[in-house]
Amino acid sequence: MDGSQRKASFVRPLELGLLAVGLTLASYAGAEQQAVSIVQDPTAVGVPVGKREAKIVKFTLEAEEVLGVLDKEQSRTYMYWTFNGKVPGPLLRARVGDTIEITLKNKSDSAMIHNIDLHAVWGQGGGAGATSVAPGDEKSFSFKALHPGLFVYHCATPIIPQHISSGMYGMILIEPEGGLPKVDREFYLMQGDIYADDLRASLDVGNTGTANTVFNLDRMLAEQPTYVVMNGSAGALAANPMKAKVGETVRVFFGVGGPNLISSFHVIGTVFDRVYNQASLTSPPLTDVQTTLVPPGGATIVEMKLRAPANYIFVDHALSRLMKGNVAILKAEGEAVPEVFQPGKLK
Repeated sequence: MDGSQRKASFVRPLELGLLAVGLTLASYAGAEQQAVSIVQDPTAVGVPVGKREAKIVKFTLEAEEVLGVLDKEQSRTYMYWTFNGKVPGPLLRARVGDTIEITLKNKSDSAMIHNIDLHAVWGQGGGAGATSVAPGDEKSFSFKALHPGLFVYHCATPIIPQHISSGMYGMILIEPEGGLPKVDREFYLMQGDIYADDLRASLDVGNTGTANTVFNLDRMLAEQPTYVVMNGSAGALAANPMKAKVGETVRVFFGVGGPNLISSFHVIGTVFDRVYNQASLTSPPLTDVQTTLVPPGGATIVEMKLRAPANYIFVDHALSRLMKGNVAILKAEGEAVPEVFQPGKLK
């Protein structure tokens, strides 16, 4: 099968999906519905497992198609496909040895079938086949958590990269026996690439002051995203920084939903004290790392002590992506520490 045949084999279902999305967006524009924030709270990290014994743990997720704010500064919206109305979906937290039950619901007003594939699962499709759910329905499956680590989950309904790019990704943390070492604060960040064009250019719906955008197949196939985002929306975690205090140790759970771009994950203004490379919790962490690579569908865990007050800027060090909205800020508040950092010349 050549390239044109491969493209043709999935263009028809994609066209049907885009038609549904376009009609939904047009109806939203006509009703003047307000786009909502889909930005996942970076402090929503779940409850550490501590030293508890293995048990049965149940999680329920809901596929929800949401008109969300893509770029507040440029007044752009996008029809996101989400888990629980946020991007990324919730950070699920369990421990090795747990038996985990996953229930996926699909809201009755959805246009699409959705499912969930968890990279932590041993089993067909990571659970995707067992959870392919039509609008208004729900399905469940269970699995044994055999490997500690931080794992991506995502929708795996064709066209898979469209569902992922539109926001259907998140992570599940499987803690080791005894849990993770205690830190002062934890944060949850995921990078994603979005391929979108203005709706009014496509459907001629007129100038409403807000540019509703729709998924663009050609951009996706060329791996040329319109936006690269942290937690779903361009620059949202710079406009609303995370906060911590000087002297605290923070841990960041970071993943890449993708579907295509590798992240050169970096924080401007500090060095990672510890990096759990590829989010492995059974290997010794790397120490004193400036930038770490995270592939699409992959993750890392980084830790650092905040040694001086600053706005620490999380980026992909492929820095042209900063111009596409890929940035988050951690504001470390406290007294100056001149022995660590001092503007001006030494006396």
